[in-house]
Amino acid sequence: MTSMTTPQNLPKGLIELGEKKVHELLRNVKHVNFCMLCTADGFEIAVATKRQMNNVSKVAAVSSSIIAMVSAFISEINLEDCQTITLDAKNGKALLTSIPHPKYPAVLVALTDREVLLGQILYELKATSEEISRFNS
Repeated sequence: MTSMTTPQNLPKGLIELGEKKVHELLRNVKHVNFCMLCTADGFEIAVATKRQMNNVSKVAAVSSSIIAMVSAFISEINLEDCQTITLDAKNGKALLTSIPHPKYPAVLVALTDREVLLGQILYELKATSEEISRFNS
């Protein structure tokens, strides 16, 4: 049986880094409205938002499930290491990025307006993911 990684099990330094990085992402990329770091098990670690969101816990749970499902799918089609999923909707985009930390795997979620510069948000998500994945407790 595997143990779940809840925010209570995480090092304080990782939570603080997560808080810092999601706020930076929200502040530094125009048209990002919501950013969240959650555990691979679907628990919220850190959130930064410009809009009221009442279902943050559900977003965390569903995001981790989507990453797991897509990772299984890409494995079946002989691709490796699902990194970022981009969902393009009529009224915006959702981006989910896997963070392959050896002890604390996580998911970074960003919700944006349609006008977001996709290259910019992808670059920032990758840089943020790499920084969090290097966290050493």
